Amino acid sequence: MKFSTGLVTVLSFATVAFSNPIKRDVNQVKADIANIAAKVTALDNAITAFPLTGGTLLAALGIHNSAVALDDTLKAATTNVISTGVVGDADGLDIINAVSAFSPNIDHALSEIVVKKPAFVALPIGGLPALIYQDLNKLQASTDGYATALVNNAPSSLTADAVALKAAALAGFPAAIAAYAP
Repeated sequence: MKFSTGLVTVLSFATVAFSNPIKRDVNQVKADIANIAAKVTALDNAITAFPLTGGTLLAALGIHNSAVALDDTLKAATTNVISTGVVGDADGLDIINAVSAFSPNIDHALSEIVVKKPAFVALPIGGLPALIYQDLNKLQASTDGYATALVNNAPSSLTADAVALKAAALAGFPAAIAAYAP
């Protein structure tokens, strides 16, 4: 009986823990946006700095690492947006403005990765374009997930703005992915 009493206690705690997920707040969402903005800027800068000729494998792998870090951050931020729920008008406007501020960097990074494809292909290691293709697909999916969460939790007065922002954030992905498609 001692075993089953302990098991019931553990199951009771587990039930409470999973039925009451940690509620995030708008400040966490805003902090996540600042973190995403920093990672988007770092990725954009790394891609932009990669030369058209004479690039190094180390620099190329730095771009990959930046992409992975951004993907991980977007996934965590999506969870936080979802658990925050619908935000008020003032916070919604703050969020849209903050995301709008770094959105052009997404488009620039995607344009640059297409321009730099010959430089990545020229590196003496095979498979780098395939790795970039994989990174682009993952980033598209995590960006879509994050943007969808923002749209779903935007106040109704800002839903159209959030939808437009989502479309802008995703606009450059199809061309970049097509450029690296096998």
